[in-house]
Amino acid sequence: MGTRSRSSNRRNRVYEVRLDSDQLLAPTYAGRSFSHDLPKYRLPAEGIDADAAYQLVHDELNLDGNPSLNLASFVTTWMEPQADRLARETLAKNLIDQDEYPQTEVVHQRVVSMIGSLFHAAAGATPVGTATIGSSEAIMLAMLAHKRSWQRRREAAGLPTDRPNLVMGADVHTCWEKFANYFEVEARIVPMEEGRYTIGAEQVEPLLDERTIAVAGVLGTTFTGQMDDLGSINELLARVDSERGLRIPLHVDAASGGFIVPFSKPDLCWDFRLSQVRSINVSNHKFGMVYPGMGTVVFRDSSDLPKELVFQINYLGGDMPNYSLNFSRPSSSVVLQYFAFLRLGHHGYTQIVVNVLANAQALAAKLQAIDRLQLLNDGSTFPIVALRATDPEATDLTKVSHQLRERGWIVPAYTLPANAQQTTVLRMVVRESLSRDMVDMLAHDIHVAVQAQRKPTTTISPHRPRQRPHC
Repeated sequence: MGTRSRSSNRRNRVYEVRLDSDQLLAPTYAGRSFSHDLPKYRLPAEGIDADAAYQLVHDELNLDGNPSLNLASFVTTWMEPQADRLARETLAKNLIDQDEYPQTEVVHQRVVSMIGSLFHAAAGATPVGTATIGSSEAIMLAMLAHKRSWQRRREAAGLPTDRPNLVMGADVHTCWEKFANYFEVEARIVPMEEGRYTIGAEQVEPLLDERTIAVAGVLGTTFTGQMDDLGSINELLARVDSERGLRIPLHVDAASGGFIVPFSKPDLCWDFRLSQVRSINVSNHKFGMVYPGMGTVVFRDSSDLPKELVFQINYLGGDMPNYSLNFSRPSSSVVLQYFAFLRLGHHGYTQIVVNVLANAQALAAKLQAIDRLQLLNDGSTFPIVALRATDPEATDLTKVSHQLRERGWIVPAYTLPANAQQTTVLRMVVRESLSRDMVDMLAHDIHVAVQAQRKPTTTISPHRPRQRPHC
């Protein structure tokens, strides 16, 4: 758990405001564009030419990694030129301005409806949902709804509403712990074990009680690219409801798998086909093929979303509902998701998913053939390949990660959460932009990096007696 928090801190730092810094951006290009220094952490007194400002920022960002070689990220790094054009055209549109941009809101509604249908929204129900800023906001909105629904049921029964808890595995994303911390819910976390990196009914059942607001199940874990046993958890919650009268919803975190499984394993029941699944989140900016950052949350029925959490606002020109943690946000990601749905259709998504899974399995097969490495999954369910060293003393995967970075590859190495923190994992996300040729090159570079850690053997010459010099 500690490692995950440190990793999260690296990604989401709180930056110190530098009030006394004298660091400067020095003139570039022999002073052709500007001839005076610019402060790095204070607003410059004078501006510079637009081309010069662009070049200054552009060149500094060259120090970032190459998105195409970033196998740490699940996030989409490429879209077609027509999508780029739509993004530019919609940059100025604020999604919250529904009265000003009514057709954009129509597109928003269509996108949510398409996703609800993809996740087999229950017949006879009235599913509702909204686009969000990534899955983090989607998860927090869903859990706030389940917490409030739990509180209202307890109030109606004359029971106390303090000390709510949420049951989840250590395989969840950091945002789940954020929710528990920010909104004062006890996080009941099932630790990992050596060889078990997900959760099922057996691990969940001892943690349930009358104060449990929900159980979180993961479809495609960040750490190892696996999935929780959602079927067994669903059966458990149905039995607990029937035998003990505890209505505990199952929320499926499908951030990584929500746009994979419907196209690769359409008969796998993980979504609203499971009776206790009341809400699902997905990251559109992952395998939904949309630039960051967009997520979506969908509820099984409007009754799962307390009306008091939906705000009615009228100061933008007309009455409109708002259900979000954010307010203003770009509309481009929603528009781009609609473009991708129209552009690809079910058949197009299926082709892409089949291809990325084939590339993931090809990568896994090549890595499995490398001595000293052991696969944790083979990339057959999710396009994620994770491995460990058979002998961590002989093969340091952190060093492998660093050596790959020298070649331009961004491949993270990290330790698993408690109680499997002794295991270091090297993980690769195979996206649409990673071709089979690049898979071959990556496997070769990993092989070279592993071999570089072998201790060189030295040949010792046999001892020869010293001869006396001739007179």
